[in-house]
Amino acid sequence: MRVISGKCKGRRLQAVPGISTRPTTDKVKEAIFNMIGPYFSGGMGLDLFSGSGGLGIEALSRGLDRVIFVDHDAKAVQTVKKNVATCRLLEQAEIYRNDAERALRAIIKRGLRFHLIFLDPPYKEQKLESILSFIDEHELLEKDGAVVVEHSAETHLAEQVGRLVKWKHEVYGITAVSIYRYMDVQKGE
Repeated sequence: MRVISGKCKGRRLQAVPGISTRPTTDKVKEAIFNMIGPYFSGGMGLDLFSGSGGLGIEALSRGLDRVIFVDHDAKAVQTVKKNVATCRLLEQAEIYRNDAERALRAIIKRGLRFHLIFLDPPYKEQKLESILSFIDEHELLEKDGAVVVEHSAETHLAEQVGRLVKWKHEVYGITAVSIYRYMDVQKGE
């Protein structure tokens, strides 16, 4: 795994030790950023279920100002810390060991909103539509932001969750990527 583009281009990223996480392949990561970017002029991101932190680090490398990384696995959190340090992005990162629901509740208390939210939970433990509903209900996404959901190609997500509408959907082998945006942004495009 490596950073594909931006100020950290070419930096190698460590994978989380063991078989508990499935890193996003470089091919899928590049496709994701071609759909949503490819570059950004600031903004804040949330990498929920961050694993090695590859998606959030790529977003920082491509211009986001700050990313919050969250994972419940201690090995994953340690790996994110190493990868963020390797890329010299410590000042732009907040890294927490927490489960997704608790992390989202803490984010609400802080009054944060995000330009990009990455959701890449373990394929067997997906509660994606309830998380999307929570994001919509608590307005955690900026008006022109996007929620990037990486999931099993066998998983079919709703076309709309609250005001979030599936904007793009692509399949890459066993992996699928669905991108949601707010409905009113959809109509403007």
